[in-house]
Parts: sequence; structure tokens; C-alpha cells
Amino acid sequence: MKRNNFTVVLILCIWFVISFVTNILGPIMPEIIDNYHLDLTLAAFLPFSFFLAYGIMSVPAGMLMERYGGRTAMAVAFGTAFLGALLFALLPVYGVALGSLFVIGIGMAMLQVIINPLMRVAGGEEHFAFYSVLAQLVFGAASFVSPYVFVSLVRSLSERRLAQAAHLSGNSNIFIRALAAVVPPDLPWSSLYWVFALIFLILLIAIPLAPLPDVNLKEEERTGPWTSYAQLLKKRQVLLYFLGIVAYVGTEQGLANWMSKFLDVYHGVDPLGGGASSIALFWGLMSVGCLLGLLVLKLWDARKVLRISALLAMGTVSLALFGSTKVSLAAFPACGFFISVMFSIIFSLALNSETRHHGSFSGILCSGIFGGALIPLIIGRLGDWAGLRTAMLFLYLPLGYILSIGFWAKPLIDNKTVRIRDLFKKTVL
Repeated sequence: MKRNNFTVVLILCIWFVISFVTNILGPIMPEIIDNYHLDLTLAAFLPFSFFLAYGIMSVPAGMLMERYGGRTAMAVAFGTAFLGALLFALLPVYGVALGSLFVIGIGMAMLQVIINPLMRVAGGEEHFAFYSVLAQLVFGAASFVSPYVFVSLVRSLSERRLAQAAHLSGNSNIFIRALAAVVPPDLPWSSLYWVFALIFLILLIAIPLAPLPDVNLKEEERTGPWTSYAQLLKKRQVLLYFLGIVAYVGTEQGLANWMSKFLDVYHGVDPLGGGASSIALFWGLMSVGCLLGLLVLKLWDARKVLRISALLAMGTVSLALFGSTKVSLAAFPACGFFISVMFSIIFSLALNSETRHHGSFSGILCSGIFGGALIPLIIGRLGDWAGLRTAMLFLYLPLGYILSIGFWAKPLIDNKTVRIRDLFKKTVL
């Protein structure tokens, strides 16, 4: 099949947008808490609303794609996300934010289901593994960049407001001037949702014009009938692996969403300075870890890699929570490096443990992204009761569960490994 380079680039751009939008809540969380005068529980309902959509929409999105095709499903996804972003941009209040984030989350959940099979067709099956890794790098790059974009927008808008107050010309950038005209002076971070709305609108217009290929779903990509879900959900190991995805995404988002607030509360680190940088490094090191993980999984059994990464993640979480300011600033980003391979390992162990209904099983596993709603909310609630440091000790529970998977998982097919010297021989040859 001829490779469609335009579509490949478009899909990579969509991955960038998904990551940028999904992982922006962490950097802006301290600002949201301060501006809306929220306790930690109410603040945690924001990521809860967003990731709840993943738990609800992962399976229906696959059915929508099967029935109406990728182009229509993508248009619905971007249209939904555009309405959600525009709603909050026009009415930036807490209650609207909850509904807006849920609607945006629906769009992002749909896109994640749609673009993987589209990438396989557009890039060619023989290149699918390469483009999947490239997509993960783009995903990580967007999460790395997003905190800096947030900081730049907030500072530019704040500087313009100060300049106007002093009757000076201020920032002459037409984009900043346009945002300043519509963004409340005390909520400069809400400008991001005008940016999101603009991006979603551009992509919504572009999708009908793009030369997207027809997608014939493979068996493992199909959602399958409802009876297949009923059969799978009766199996203990299916539920255990589902909880593994809940545990991983919950750990990832628990760290990303509360890291900056923790550094602010316990170490006086400015959310617009060291806090944003720590979150950016967290995602950046996660991308580096994914690349290194490809090599490590060629050398060691996946279960062993999972056990080691879980133990190292527990150690870095301990350093982040109880270390000095300098140690905490280094340890939080390092957590991203050590958890980077967990999602792909848990997912592959799960699918390799079943012989049938892989498409339905994938839908169940993707619904486990709901963990990104649940665990940050638990941390927020505990934080109001016992303090954020004590609350973040809860992360040991999902990490401990992930560690246990490395011991009880019994896949039908193990990942193929080679000896180091054989690997280097192949590289040299």
C-alpha cells in the first residue's frame, strides 16, 4: 500500500494536539485553585471531568468509527472538542469548566481510538511500529512544550495589562492583543481555551478537505459485539488488567496534576517557574524513557522490566515527597522516566493473555484511562483532610499494584528477547 505522507503528518499533528490539551491541567492547576479559591477536592474534579469522558467514550467511539468511517468520526470529535473549548473560553467559571472539560475529553477520547488504525493504513503496515513510536515522541514533545506555552501566554497577557495600566503601548503582538480583548484580566491562563478552540476549528475545517484513506479495521481493532464484552468481563484476568491501566493512568495523572501544587506548597516553587518546568521535564523524560524502553524490552522479559520500573518509580516518588527542594525538583521529573514503559507493557501483557476478542479487550483497557479521573480526585480529597504530602502517599497503592502485575502476569506469548552481544552484532551487520 502506498504511503500517504500528508495524512501521516496530519495524524502526528493530531497526536500533538491531543497531548497538548490533555496534559495542560497539571501546569495550570495552582492558578485554577488560587483564582477560583478552590479546595483540593474541588480542583480535582476538573481532571475527573476530563478523564471520565475516556471511561465513557472509548468503546462507543470505536463503534462510531466502524459505522460511519474515520473522516466522519474525526469531524464529530473535533466539533465536540471545539464546542467544549469555546464554551469555557466564553464563560470561564468553575461550573462551566467542569462541563467543558468533559466535552473536550469526549473529543480527545474519540480521536485516540480513531487515529491509530488510520495511521496503520496511511503509513503502511510495514512502517506502523515506527510511526507508533514517532507518535509517542510527538505526544511527549507536546506535553513538554505545553507548560512553556502556558507560562508565555500568562506572562505576555499580564505584562500587557500592566503596560495598559501605566498607559504604555505594551505587547504589540496582534495575537496577544486579540486575546487580551476577550480574556478576563484576572484569568490569563483561560486564554489557552481560546487557543484550543482555534486549533480545533482549523482541524475541523481541514478534515473534510484532507485526502484520508479508507480504513478496513483488523480484527484486533474492531470493537466487536456487546456479547464479546460480556464474555470478557466475566474473566478475572480481564478485570485485573483493566485495573492495571486504571493504576497506571491514575499514577501518571496524579503526579502530573499535583506536582506543581506540591512544589508550591512545600517548597515555595513558583508555578510559573520551577513548577511548570518540572512538569515539562516530567513529560520530556517520559519520552526518553519510552525510547530506552524499546531497547530494554529487546533484552529483558517485559514482566521483569515492569517490576524494576515500579520499584524505581516508588523510590523516586519517595524522594520527591520527602526530599529537599533541590531533590524534589529532580525527583518529580524522574518519575516520568521510570513509569514511561508501564502502559505499553501492561497493555501488551493483557492482549497476549487472550486469544480472542482483542478489539473488545482493547476497548475495555482503554476505558481504564478513567484512572486519570479517579486517582487525582482521591489525592485531592485526602489532601484536604490530611495535607497534600500525605495524600500523595496514595500513589504507592497503584504503583504496588503495577508491581504485582510483574509477578502474576502469565501471557500466552512472551516478548522476544536477545542477548546484548547478539543485539550489537545485528546492529553492526
